[in-house]
Amino acid sequence: MKEIALHLLDIVQNSVTAGASHVDIRFDLDPDGVLTMAVKDDGKGMSPELLERVRSPFVTTRTTRKVGLGIPLLQQNAMLSGGGVTLESEVGKGTLIQARFNTASIDCLPVGDLAQTMATIILGSPEKPEFSLTCTSPAGETTFSTEEVRAVLGPEVPLTEPSVIQWIGESLKEEIEPILGGIMR
Repeated sequence: MKEIALHLLDIVQNSVTAGASHVDIRFDLDPDGVLTMAVKDDGKGMSPELLERVRSPFVTTRTTRKVGLGIPLLQQNAMLSGGGVTLESEVGKGTLIQARFNTASIDCLPVGDLAQTMATIILGSPEKPEFSLTCTSPAGETTFSTEEVRAVLGPEVPLTEPSVIQWIGESLKEEIEPILGGIMR
């Protein structure tokens, strides 16, 4: 994968498949240039045995194929930049995955188009789960929540309405760019 945002798509799809009702996404850039991407869900979680094995490309819960490359590739890309990946999970409670990237490393992937990635995530799962995004850096903080958007729109306007999803993408771009702009591309 060539962007951190593409890793985000993969991890969030795992959360959706795990039956999460809420997925909390965070991007935190510290003053030293370490970017942490965290995805926390309240899905079905993983057993301790699966949690031990999930970093192997030959472990997957999917029945359509015998390999699962998402977490191993995320771990490889984080480690290439001098970072790493941590996983916490409990059956029935959910999973937290955190990936740290040293943005000063020549091997660090760009974040990519996080705003459009979030719009794609919402389009792919418009009803459930709810998504929240928080981005922080020394330049500031921004937050987004599908629950808040739904509260403003009311039940008669779906998030998949073309003008709504376009607004979400454009609004997120305006909010995220000043916070993470230096590492987006």
